[in-house]
Amino acid sequence: MDTAEVLREKLAEIDDQMGQLEERPDDQGSISFGKRVGEGTSMAVDRLSQVAVHDKLQVTRADVERAMAKLAEGSYGTCDACGEPIGEGRLEALPWAVLCVRDAGRLAG
Repeated sequence: MDTAEVLREKLAEIDDQMGQLEERPDDQGSISFGKRVGEGTSMAVDRLSQVAVHDKLQVTRADVERAMAKLAEGSYGTCDACGEPIGEGRLEALPWAVLCVRDAGRLAG
């Protein structure tokens, strides 16, 4: 499977996951939030977790789209921050990587 195909599949996977997360919850009935941890609190925590996952998927989706653009323009495998080559092992593990390990760590923290 070539890189473009891997990236297209990853994009479709992300879109599917995001679509599932964006669906309205089945049970939106009366939820009470009292002093005790109950069903309402549990549902709120679950929803916050889903929002965090959705946010992470959006970041990954942007990286996949950028990697696809870099592939089309001929700069795939080059770090967006420093212009140095991205390690082959990193690209094998994350074909949508647009930053080298050093810059990814520096920009994440």
